[in-house]
Amino acid sequence: MKKVFVLAFLLVGLIGFQSQAQDEAAEEITDEELAKFAAMEDSVMAFYEQKNEELVSMIKDNEIIDGAARYNEIKDAWDDEEKMAEIEITDEEKGAYEEIMEFMGSLSNEVRDLKIGLIKNDEVLGVATYNKVNKAIKENPEIKEKVDTLIAELKEKRSVDSEEAEADASE
Repeated sequence: MKKVFVLAFLLVGLIGFQSQAQDEAAEEITDEELAKFAAMEDSVMAFYEQKNEELVSMIKDNEIIDGAARYNEIKDAWDDEEKMAEIEITDEEKGAYEEIMEFMGSLSNEVRDLKIGLIKNDEVLGVATYNKVNKAIKENPEIKEKVDTLIAELKEKRSVDSEEAEADASE
């Protein structure tokens, strides 16, 4: 009976070791997967930066609100009727401010939707690869550092490309 128990114990241990080895082999991350993950993150970041520039422009160039200073004044008084009366906010300014707030609210949804779309697209990244790399980033600081480095390189390349495009446009 002892032999059966010891044999069963060894068999369970061996199966556990094999499945752990398979899990580790399955969790190996390739450079291509890291590059795809970094490219997806950079694309989302570039989209966010573009939309954020639109928001800043929307505030600065708003003829009704007349610039960022007035926008900040309205923002500080927004939920306080007394303060709003004190700064003499007009109905037009209220409408313009609400339009800006609506754009800000839609911004996070647009960024989230873009990221989800890129993750779900197997040609761009794929859910399985996203989950695998994301898990590895959380568990392994070296992988996080690699991905951060790749993202920084992509951002730098995007910045250089943008400057070159601006220079070409001005010629």
